[in-house]
Amino acid sequence: MWESFKTLVRALWAPLPEIPGERNDRQLSPELIRTIREIQVKTNHLVNHMMAGEYVSAFKGKGMEFREVREYEPGDDIRLIEWNVTARMGHPYIKEFREERELTLMLMVDVSASGRFGSTDKMKNEVAAEVASILAYAAIKNNDKVGLIIFSDRIEHFIVPQKGRSHIWNLIRTILSFKPEGRETNITLPLEYLLRVQKRKCVAFLISDFQARDYATALRLARQKHDLVAIEISDPRESVLPAAGLVHLEDAETGKTVIINTHDRALTLKYQRMKERDSHERKRWMRSLGIDTIRIRTDGSPINPIVQYFKMREKRH
Repeated sequence: MWESFKTLVRALWAPLPEIPGERNDRQLSPELIRTIREIQVKTNHLVNHMMAGEYVSAFKGKGMEFREVREYEPGDDIRLIEWNVTARMGHPYIKEFREERELTLMLMVDVSASGRFGSTDKMKNEVAAEVASILAYAAIKNNDKVGLIIFSDRIEHFIVPQKGRSHIWNLIRTILSFKPEGRETNITLPLEYLLRVQKRKCVAFLISDFQARDYATALRLARQKHDLVAIEISDPRESVLPAAGLVHLEDAETGKTVIINTHDRALTLKYQRMKERDSHERKRWMRSLGIDTIRIRTDGSPINPIVQYFKMREKRH
């Protein structure tokens, strides 16, 4: 563990090599370029050292494809006997198959105004970019394609599923630098868009703070076609308010404001319980639709909840 930590520290502080795709992004600020590069270095390290095999075990391929026939050996499944070859050769042969491993991973990332909030050293949209990078690296490391749908209260941008390290640069850059036209969140839109652009079954991660309403039907329809997982990004200050007296709270998406007396303990507890109830209720009805939920906070590790989910999914399957 200590050696892995030292390796990560050296990687983050060493001069960073140019990454494929960066040459075309000289219009970006040096700060943003460094942020993207650090996310790439960090998530690549985390995937290699903490997620080795977890992604492959959690998400199976599209099926089995025939590879070859070979002579039967004691213990082989007799249901796999290739009778035509067996008849020609005079002794039993069996069919061998291999898993058709290649998958398509679709990332649906919320870039609405509420993502530009964070009470720690990271904003929610930065955590979303890290999460997307972790998933993209895990997929591309296993030769899977990765696509991206960016949304707010409209479909903001779509990147066709592709492979390659430079493709990850493009995904992270797009998520962090994209300036959305919309401010609010409409989760129905990316789910409907996914059904239109992705005809074959894929693994789809919906990354959002879920500050939206009336999207259960769209979730149900998308889940019927694709392997859908929800990732909820939250910040501790969204549910636990500090004792700071009268505080103006503004909804980043609608612009509406309200004044709350944070010294009123009963009021702040009621607010906290309401936010926790909303989150638990959302997780409950998503589970009823067959959709798993991963909760990630801006003040916590982005990878540990993902690894835990992959391990849980492997055991369940």
